[in-house]
Amino acid sequence: MRPPRLLFVGDADSVHLQRWVREMHARGAECHVLTRRPAPLDAATLHVVRPGDDAPGWLLALPQVRRVARAVDPDLVHGHYVTSNGLWGAACGVRPCVVTAWGSDLLVSPRESRLKHALTGWILRRADLLTGDSADLIDTMRGFGVSAPCHEVTWGADTERFVPPAQPRDRRVFTLASLRQWLPNYHVDVILQAVARLRRREPTAPLRLRLLGGGALEPVLRDQAAALGLLEPGAEVAEFVGRVDDPQLVAALQAADVSISVPASDATSVALLESLACGCAVVVSDLPANRAWVDDAGGLRVPAGDAVALADALHALWLDRDRTAAMGAHNRGIALARASRRVQMDRMWRLYLRLLGRDDG
Repeated sequence: MRPPRLLFVGDADSVHLQRWVREMHARGAECHVLTRRPAPLDAATLHVVRPGDDAPGWLLALPQVRRVARAVDPDLVHGHYVTSNGLWGAACGVRPCVVTAWGSDLLVSPRESRLKHALTGWILRRADLLTGDSADLIDTMRGFGVSAPCHEVTWGADTERFVPPAQPRDRRVFTLASLRQWLPNYHVDVILQAVARLRRREPTAPLRLRLLGGGALEPVLRDQAAALGLLEPGAEVAEFVGRVDDPQLVAALQAADVSISVPASDATSVALLESLACGCAVVVSDLPANRAWVDDAGGLRVPAGDAVALADALHALWLDRDRTAAMGAHNRGIALARASRRVQMDRMWRLYLRLLGRDDG
């Protein structure tokens, strides 16, 4: 019997899709990726159709998508992100069909118009298996009247690579990290406002904010940071790092006392899981997905978009560094118990095999 041949439909330039594909390749699958956004991916054969991001392209490319699917002849197709790649997966003619929701594709997009709502429902109801990485995503799926089983499967964190620092963090500097992209949903502007407020309260405090992630709002955010006095020569508080690889990300989290993630809308964030795994205290927006991971022992939750509340939370952690350190230790335990990528991907692999009738128990 040949190894399972899996056709993933997704953004090949996404590190999250790349990790998922590599995990399945490591478990013996023959992996193919159908994409509009090509990038090198050594674990799969890439099939690029109509590169770009234009909305009409998703529909106009469907005949070519079906031809590619027939040529690949996969055992199953798996669309990542409901309202784009999920459409191709649902319409390419391959069964069984798996669809994974990423967050805003279910929590935001269907609310934008009746057409998007109807299209989302059609895609979900075509699937034979649905996954999402938070309970609110699963509830939202079921609200569309789906008949397929729905499973909560997280992206997980590599808990063998993302580990706490070998030595206690340097308490001489209060170091904050934000791993989220510089896009409107992630409220990096609110983080800058909150840190500026914290600096005014504690003007002599050695304070550092490292902004990872990168994104289109960089010029606006740099101007804001400068206006807030966070980029003063010789006394820079904010550092715009941008995108980094995994070793650099681990190093940044190991140096951080607190990881901040305050989006307006989110499912389970990989950035959050990696922060937990590295033993950081966290401050997050008070969203259902975050409540599932962050309790009072591990961090603080604040209303999304509220710079004052965020500043208050950061100040509380600055004032009690022992509490902050204890939160980090607690979070490492949470990550080991619930957020291991290996465990999550083992579970997904079994779901694939069950769907293909190859599950031996």
